[in-house]
Amino acid sequence: MTRSAVLLCGHGSRDPEAIAEFEQAAAALRPRLPEFDFATGYLEFARPTIRDGLALLAARGARQIFAIPGMLFAASHVKNDLPWETNSFIADHPDVDVRLARDLGIDPKLLRASADRIAAAADARIPRAETLLVVVGRGTTDPDANSNISKLARMLWEGMGFGWAEAAFSGVAHPRVDAALTRAAGLGFRRIIVFPYFLFTGVLVKRIYSQTASIAALFREIEFVKAVYLRDHEGVLEAFCERVAELGQGQPAMNCQLCKYRTQIVGYENEAGAPQAGHHHHVRGIGVGGHHHHHDHPG
Repeated sequence: MTRSAVLLCGHGSRDPEAIAEFEQAAAALRPRLPEFDFATGYLEFARPTIRDGLALLAARGARQIFAIPGMLFAASHVKNDLPWETNSFIADHPDVDVRLARDLGIDPKLLRASADRIAAAADARIPRAETLLVVVGRGTTDPDANSNISKLARMLWEGMGFGWAEAAFSGVAHPRVDAALTRAAGLGFRRIIVFPYFLFTGVLVKRIYSQTASIAALFREIEFVKAVYLRDHEGVLEAFCERVAELGQGQPAMNCQLCKYRTQIVGYENEAGAPQAGHHHHVRGIGVGGHHHHHDHPG
């Protein structure tokens, strides 16, 4: 029985392939953390829930649990939902020390992983200078999180030597995928690489690929290439291990400089100081293949 444990926290998805890929990554991560008990949990659409995962680890003897967000950026899930879940559990289990790690963010390891996925999709027949890269993020109501996609696109563009790069979003934020690809097609490049900056597959990634195919059919003179998302790349696993190590050294703070919940950001002034609350009560634990709940939150 170990007294320290790691809970890998997933968003959850209505797509069983997404859950399977998350669990595959968790299985690859588990042997890298032999000194910890280990479990997974989800915010919505899958079981075990975050609270179930915490309870399982506590029941097996854990008195310190490191909750690691399996999420790329600190939007509402990392800033509100996961803290609400962990704080609620702590309130009911004061003898268990639960520490929440920061998001994966823009990390050198994830940049390397992204570059590997993109390079694998782009052969040498067409020079990179004649190739346009489109990096697609999930899209949120948090401008701080959205801006990271633009930064990532710029770093990959310059670092890999592409002729141009654009940022796009699968939903919520703009430009959307179809609009961004249509605009990119008019810039004169011979090839367009579409890279979904997602950890795992799911409704959104499959939609991005479908939209890419639809736009490609309209511009047959351009080669459209679909790069693979991050999945269980070595860099992803290393980044998760680094988040665990950070918690072991203390409680790292997220960068809140441009967080709309912590300071007044142009256009979002009324959201500063909003109460921290979970937003997934009605879909917590609803798994794929079970009860079909209509919820306008793609995953």
